[in-house]
Amino acid sequence: MFPVLMLFLIPIGGGIPAGVLLARGHGIAWPVTAGLYFVSDVILAFLFEPVLRLLIAAGRKIPPLARVTDAVRRAMDRTAAQYGGGGAGPFALIMIAFGVDPMTGRAAAAAAGHGFVSGWTIAITGDMIYFGVIMVATLRLNSVIGDPNRTMAVILAAMIFLPMLVRRLKSAYSRRLDPDHAPEPR
Repeated sequence: MFPVLMLFLIPIGGGIPAGVLLARGHGIAWPVTAGLYFVSDVILAFLFEPVLRLLIAAGRKIPPLARVTDAVRRAMDRTAAQYGGGGAGPFALIMIAFGVDPMTGRAAAAAAGHGFVSGWTIAITGDMIYFGVIMVATLRLNSVIGDPNRTMAVILAAMIFLPMLVRRLKSAYSRRLDPDHAPEPR
């Protein structure tokens, strides 16, 4: 189980399909695999929180960092607005953690005024939903392909390129709906 946990601690998405397939190969049931991923998120919370607190404190005292902190807060508010409402409510914050990563989710939760427990609960909730989607996709695809290496390649490619495609399609769709963005006459 330790090698699976170590893969889940890798701070990029590639650790998920690799860890899921390693767990499957070692006969670890999916609920235990999900539990290991949850433990990795809790470890991350205790490792990242002091860094976040240090950055917040430095942002209050160092003017250039204060400007960066303010820019990050505005960016988080714009991102949260995409998920409904004008504020960064729990659903919007969960979607940030789902769409980006738990550290960004926690930073957004901190910017919205959430403390350690509520902020990490929000961030971990979003990350666990993301994990569930990737785990199911990995296990289903591997049952079809039958080759863990090819499965990982496909899942990693999907993790990289699907968000880009969705953003591009969303942008094109919103431009079509925007009356100020009418096509130029020929």
